[in-house]
Amino acid sequence: MTLKITKEAANWYIDEMDLEQGDYLQYFVKLYGGIPTIFPSYFLGVAEGIDGEIAIQEDVEGIHFFINNQDKWLLDNHDLTIKLDDEEPEFIFEEQ
Repeated sequence: MTLKITKEAANWYIDEMDLEQGDYLQYFVKLYGGIPTIFPSYFLGVAEGIDGEIAIQEDVEGIHFFINNQDKWLLDNHDLTIKLDDEEPEFIFEEQ
């Protein structure tokens, strides 16, 4: 299980969310609305800050992107790449 953020996607988050070097950006699992995942009815939310213990982390452009221990099950058998596509983040889940 891996989390990969491209520099272009990282810069999009930095611009859109006014992030500064050293900030943390968490992807978390939620049931309704948001970014579709590989599991029906489960979606990703995005929040600035740290909530819980970090399980998977990717540092790009000085920002710490992560998923916490509570939500790491989402990537148990998958890798997640976040890249920029048509000026919006695209989430690509690949089975290992």
